[in-house]
Amino acid sequence: MLKELWPDACHQSCEFHVLKEITKAVLHALAVFRKEMVAKIPKQGRGRPSKEQQPLALEAKRQKQRVADLFENRYLFVRHHLTKALRQQLLRLTRGLPQLRKLREIMDEVYRLFDRRCKTQTAVQKLARLRRRVRRFKALGQALNKLNNPNLEKALEFLDDKLLGATSNAGERSNRRFRKAQKSIYSVRTKEHLEQRLALDMHREQRAPKRQKTMKTLHDARSNPDSLHQLC
Repeated sequence: MLKELWPDACHQSCEFHVLKEITKAVLHALAVFRKEMVAKIPKQGRGRPSKEQQPLALEAKRQKQRVADLFENRYLFVRHHLTKALRQQLLRLTRGLPQLRKLREIMDEVYRLFDRRCKTQTAVQKLARLRRRVRRFKALGQALNKLNNPNLEKALEFLDDKLLGATSNAGERSNRRFRKAQKSIYSVRTKEHLEQRLALDMHREQRAPKRQKTMKTLHDARSNPDSLHQLC
């Protein structure tokens, strides 16, 4: 229906939901890799290890601790901005695990796709290069298949328009207001009143910057009484 009304309009997908799916897939790939690491840990019998078994027991303990560290710091693989200290911590965790370092590099490139400083066409070309690159990493499985989702290109449409939001937060806020109003105001369910509510929401969003500026001025005046006398 919408495509029939606006055939030339671009379909903008929400950046938040696209990144959510990719980060979820990356964390799933990390969980699968941890399970593979656990399966490779040498099995130990019950009781205190003998003198001959102590080196093997120490190696098993070290590997279990490494798996635990990967689980505790799994956020480092999907966090948007990493400080220098966090990057050094990530390098320590992935020492000897090049596939996990590649996983973080791919996540960095995904975040760079949504940089406002580039245009949509440039971001689409970067996405095509990224897809060609990740085809070589078969071991990462389903995590990289999310990069082939067509919604990823649609989520880059906002780069050509500085006034266009990257997320669907405004639409979702309006939808929540409508649903809340429908619980108490029966007339909001009619087409005429829905159009009126939409007009009010658009008017509210248009005046939001001026309203925020006024609120900031009032808060500054309240915190500094001298400035309030100057305004008067």
